[in-house]
Amino acid sequence: MNIQFKKGVLEICVLALLNKQDRYGYELVQKISSQIAISEGSVYPLLRRLTKEEYFTTYLQESKEGPSRKYYRITDKGRAYLHKLINDWQEFSIGVNQIIKEGVSDE
Repeated sequence: MNIQFKKGVLEICVLALLNKQDRYGYELVQKISSQIAISEGSVYPLLRRLTKEEYFTTYLQESKEGPSRKYYRITDKGRAYLHKLINDWQEFSIGVNQIIKEGVSDE
């Protein structure tokens, strides 16, 4: 898949996954990677930025499998941002699909 596509959708994927439940970083990477091939290194800078912008809060929780894990929890500000991104995404994808349809309809 085109790397620019991935960069554009990673933010909305992370927000959408955290909208349902708190998750730790590696868990997010695994969940997204099950649908889209991404590198682990692309998610952590995004988590730091979105936390700094107050779309998430974090907390540590002990793990049975090793050191404590940092969990991310979406804030009300993050939920509002997610809904804005979803609206933007839907408008964008409808527009792109229409252009593709027009561009390949006479092939």
